[in-house]
Amino acid sequence: MKEALVTEKSKLSLDVQRPLRLLKSCPAYVPTPLIEISPLEGVRVLIKDETDRMGLKAFKGLGGVYAVVRFLLDAWLAETGNNVNPDKLFCPELREWCRKFTFVCATAGNHGLAVARGAQIFNARCRVHVAATVPDIFKDRLREAGAEVIISGKTYEQSMAAALSDNSDGKILVSDSSWSGYLELPRLIMEGYSVLAEEILNVFRRTMNWPSHVFVQAGVGGLAAAVTSEIRKKWPHQPRIIIVEPESACCLAESVMKNCLTQVDGVASVMGRLDCKEPSLLAFECLRKSADDFVAVTDAEAHKAQEYLQEEGISTTTSGAAGVAAIIQRERLRLEIAEESVCLAIVTEGAI
Repeated sequence: MKEALVTEKSKLSLDVQRPLRLLKSCPAYVPTPLIEISPLEGVRVLIKDETDRMGLKAFKGLGGVYAVVRFLLDAWLAETGNNVNPDKLFCPELREWCRKFTFVCATAGNHGLAVARGAQIFNARCRVHVAATVPDIFKDRLREAGAEVIISGKTYEQSMAAALSDNSDGKILVSDSSWSGYLELPRLIMEGYSVLAEEILNVFRRTMNWPSHVFVQAGVGGLAAAVTSEIRKKWPHQPRIIIVEPESACCLAESVMKNCLTQVDGVASVMGRLDCKEPSLLAFECLRKSADDFVAVTDAEAHKAQEYLQEEGISTTTSGAAGVAAIIQRERLRLEIAEESVCLAIVTEGAI
């Protein structure tokens, strides 16, 4: 168990306009759809569908790509004294200069792909540590994005330890988790994720169809904290926010209960992108104050939700379906949700 070090710097501060300004120069960027699917026993269900985000098939593209690009542009400014105008982002001089940087990360799939793609766009190098259990399709996609793929251990935690050890000789660690002394790059990743929340807000401002409940799945908690932070800052109608974790990886729930960062033990979950045993410090600090409920779903329940979404025409994974699984299992989870309530869930990734 680790004590959380609470400082001003560990309090989450996001500016969605920064990533949005960069995304305007990216031809692949379009807001992902927010749709309504068939009701679940009298409860209306809205889905933010991330299954085709920027060709990467996951929300992670908003975070890892942005963090790499923001790091490079800030480093260029520090070295040259010059900002880069959006129309000069891909100029040969900048791309040649970026070649000297190597980004390192650990991943269960989508985060590494986003970091690799960000590095590839700007001609930087990337080394990605993965556990042996990561599906081969992810390893192949990482290599296609120009990354050097290194098999490190059997679990995400072991691959993360390898990435930390690899963070030397000028390499830049890009983790979507955070801890005391390592906050800025994870904060940038979460700032990228805030674009998703801004897209949701823009839809509800037009439709005025504000949800009563928002379900967000969590691994280390970056997406959940970014969405929660933006909701609490900006929404005129405040919903109940429910954080959803795998039953065998309830690190945020345990940390909030004990009021300190807590590492949990548990068998591997089929919700591979959520199977994290220790939360991000930034996410923990945000969610312990701003989320309403922390619930856990089983692998079987996630499979059931995945099948339900497939019937609705949304092809995702068990990780992507976790929020919907909690809506389906609301009675078992003792969530009091009245009929005609409007529940929003995020389908975070497309089928593998």
